[in-house]
Amino acid sequence: MNDLCADIGYKSVNHYGEQLCGDHVDIVEQNENSTVIVLADGLGSGVKASILSTLTSKIISTMMAEGLSLEDCVETIAATLPICSVRGVAYSTFTIVHLVNNNEAEIIEYDNPQVIMLRNGQNYDYPRKEMNIGGKKIYKSIVKLCENDIFVLMSDGCPHAGLGNLYDFGWKRDEIVGFMETIADVGYTAKTLSTILVDECYKLYGEKPGDDATACVVRIRKREPMNLLFGPPSNRDDCNRMMSLFFSKEGKHIICGGTTSSIAAKYLGKPIRASLNFEDSDVPPTAELEGVDLVTEGVITVNKVLTYAKDYLKDNTTYEQWSLKRDGASMICRLLFEEATDINFYVGRAVNPAHQNPELPINFNIKMNLVEELSKCLKQMGKRIKVSYF
Repeated sequence: MNDLCADIGYKSVNHYGEQLCGDHVDIVEQNENSTVIVLADGLGSGVKASILSTLTSKIISTMMAEGLSLEDCVETIAATLPICSVRGVAYSTFTIVHLVNNNEAEIIEYDNPQVIMLRNGQNYDYPRKEMNIGGKKIYKSIVKLCENDIFVLMSDGCPHAGLGNLYDFGWKRDEIVGFMETIADVGYTAKTLSTILVDECYKLYGEKPGDDATACVVRIRKREPMNLLFGPPSNRDDCNRMMSLFFSKEGKHIICGGTTSSIAAKYLGKPIRASLNFEDSDVPPTAELEGVDLVTEGVITVNKVLTYAKDYLKDNTTYEQWSLKRDGASMICRLLFEEATDINFYVGRAVNPAHQNPELPINFNIKMNLVEELSKCLKQMGKRIKVSYF
């Protein structure tokens, strides 16, 4: 087994005037190292397109994750979905990327724009084999994966951007390739890359998209462990055990909370150097402790991280804030969202006396809920999460 993993992110914009998106992306984990990603584009737009694309992606991703053949998937879709009375077709177009043991990618394409693959930041022409399944022309490719490979799946709303407006024939695939090559090596997450691409499409449409536009980006990268310590243990006798486990783990180390950082400083035998710089009025200042990559305040900072995480999973509108700011919450976001692939939480169950003031909106349950919700968000980002309580 290799130490590669996949960072997957996507974004859509709806056809102007429509509340539902006619494109749908489904990501199903087959096992710990194998994943099925399906981008389906329903015929037309609105409710009918949304239903067609959702059913198509759900059926394909579920069946393929269970090990069924592509032929079985296509036949099931044709038999399950109603035939469009206008166009005489039974299902949407689709693109499948099947990551097998994070070692190779099986790419299957039916009538969607050809997947863009970037290797070493440049366009890579992977081999394609034409197949005929149920009278449909389908392309299949198998590619051995390398670190930093990037796959860009698109619905046809992306190359149609600017059609009849800025471009006579839309935003050509070669131009999209060139656009992605300029940002491929910056180190953006898959979610951010897809956001940048779809936002550009939105601008080319004059902010009134003539079609649903979706981009899904798969970025192959090495595993990067990260460790976050939040709160002192409920039993003081467990302090050394908690610190020993935390500091023995490979990867970067983040400590959240004043009391927690004091315990860590005592364990390491190093002084804490507090900062008085308020980078953000909403977030308390950070501190420095030799042997620790980042030391921040606790509940308020982690709550801000959770707010950013929820937005990241939706429209990613606050990216420009946390990607540039130097406050504790923004720095945690960059470490967890962009760098980490495997995150270990070490959570102390001690009740903080400072939080028992009835006028403060903080209590023990809020702290536990923060960890639970943040873990859930990070799992949705594709991170492996382990939470240990003390």
